[in-house]
Amino acid sequence: QVQLVESGGGLVQAGGSLRLSCAASGSFSSRLDAMGWYRQAPGKQRELVAHIIGLSITNYGDSVKGRFTISRDYAKNTVYLQMNSLKPEDTAVYYCAAWGSSQSYWGQGTQVTVSS
Repeated sequence: QVQLVESGGGLVQAGGSLRLSCAASGSFSSRLDAMGWYRQAPGKQRELVAHIIGLSITNYGDSVKGRFTISRDYAKNTVYLQMNSLKPEDTAVYYCAAWGSSQSYWGQGTQVTVSS
């Protein structure tokens, strides 16, 4: 099993930055093929923010391209999401996700609120 714990959320003004972290632990945490971030705003469906396979194959949601950067530290079993130029519409609960051994895992989520 894999446990994912997110951190780094909070309240920030529009134009500001935040960095989210997600640490994986558990017996399969070192065998994860991919990790990523999704978000869900009130009344909306969960959507892809960013996704990384290995250390360098990345994919971003259209609304965050050029502003957010995903990265991964294998040694720490951690994935990061650097969020710059934040907008009020980025306000959501951000969920960490991971995939490996034909399983998917999800964190509990961390709230990001961007004030205008």
